[in-house]
Amino acid sequence: MQTGMYAETERCVRAVQSKDARFDGWFFTAVLTTRIYCRPSCPVVPPKPENMTFYPSAAACQQAGFRACKRCRPDTSPGSPEWNQRADLVARAMRLIADGVVDREGVPGLAARLGYSARQIERQLLSELGAGPLALARAQRAQTARILIETTALPMADIAFAAGFSAIRTFNDTVREVFALAPSELRTRAAKRTTPDTPDTPGFLSLRLPFRAPLNPDNLFGHLAATAVPGVEEWRDGAYRRTLRLPYGHGVVALAPRPDHIACRLTLSDLRDLTVAISRCRRMLDLDADPVAIDDQLRTDPLLASLVDKAPGRRVPRTVDEAEFAVRAVLGQQVSTAAARTHAARLVAAHGDPVDDPEGGLTHLFPSPEALAALDPATLAMPRTRRTTFTTLVGQLADGSLHLGVETDWTETRAHLLALPGFGPWTVDVIAMRALGDPDAFLPTDLGIRRAAQELGLPSTPGALTARAAAWRPWRAYAVQYLWATDSHPINFLPV
Repeated sequence: MQTGMYAETERCVRAVQSKDARFDGWFFTAVLTTRIYCRPSCPVVPPKPENMTFYPSAAACQQAGFRACKRCRPDTSPGSPEWNQRADLVARAMRLIADGVVDREGVPGLAARLGYSARQIERQLLSELGAGPLALARAQRAQTARILIETTALPMADIAFAAGFSAIRTFNDTVREVFALAPSELRTRAAKRTTPDTPDTPGFLSLRLPFRAPLNPDNLFGHLAATAVPGVEEWRDGAYRRTLRLPYGHGVVALAPRPDHIACRLTLSDLRDLTVAISRCRRMLDLDADPVAIDDQLRTDPLLASLVDKAPGRRVPRTVDEAEFAVRAVLGQQVSTAAARTHAARLVAAHGDPVDDPEGGLTHLFPSPEALAALDPATLAMPRTRRTTFTTLVGQLADGSLHLGVETDWTETRAHLLALPGFGPWTVDVIAMRALGDPDAFLPTDLGIRRAAQELGLPSTPGALTARAAAWRPWRAYAVQYLWATDSHPINFLPV
């Protein structure tokens, strides 16, 4: 039996037989008799174990000649949590592929960003995922095409171009091969299903972003709304809205929590950015996390267990732009949330690129590092030492000597940031947690964490708390969310 990275075949069989949605995206079940591949929670009667084989990616299933199930739609599963909790070459490559790098820059571009040869990357991806970077990118193009086919009235030729296909014929052949339906048939079937969360409006895409349950939206959306930079972000009509700086243009997204998905309303200046926009929004909301595994680990500490049981499924609120978050972390050093928002809003109004937002109050993209590096430091209303911290950071981001991205090596980047003037452990760890996506980042010196620890009976000194938190690894960033949630700060509450 082909099991790829999954040596525990019996465990996979049990997950399929119990229709366990927790494993959706972790692996895919290919049925030898029907030549169909499914998510573990597929609602149909499970096949006999001897007719199942398991693959670690949809691309591997497709390469082996299996087509996607029309019932469970495995291409709409949440992504594997592996790529968000690991920092090795395969995980960094997968994050870059999800960000559309192979479509924009090819495999040589992927290799250049990772600092390895294309051959090394191909070998490691094949070994772990059963498919190389081109096949993985092809599977992603097929998924993007399906989204556009089912949620827009765009001509098929426009969809093919937007999804990253080089020719209409390749687009048609790929859709038929992966989904066993022609593009026009996919659109007809979609029209018969339930209506979207928001009515269709020309120029807007209405999508559903899946996640693994449970998901507690309170601190996730509360944090994003409470720290929102005017002009760039806002909470409006039950949704967090923000502008997006994307490779081919810009976008505006509205994200609203629903019981079984996140409603996503998106407008883009260039549809080629759809894959990237979805990937970055999923990453910001931490939708590919495995909350059951995380919460089970944190519950092993009896003093954390009550917090987890009270409101399970907390996510780490992250970012759509790593460089932007680093700048905002510096602006927020030793000031209140309100003061940090004010500082950022001034920079946005003076140096951000203007955008139109007919549905709300968004006005600008957050300024690029290049724009911030060109400003006059004397105009910054902050102490001289923090001004130096700010100008050093944006200067290095602008000239490329510091790169913050989905492929960033967490250890190397921490060391680089710590060497910058004004960067202490708190700033570095909050960037590691929310921008780099390190699930084990920890903030033992944070005042809110120390206060919560003391109230719970945990050690409250940084050294002792760090020692106690060793048992929470590799999920200490999630423990931070539970500890912060003991406070009455607005970041912990879903806005009304």
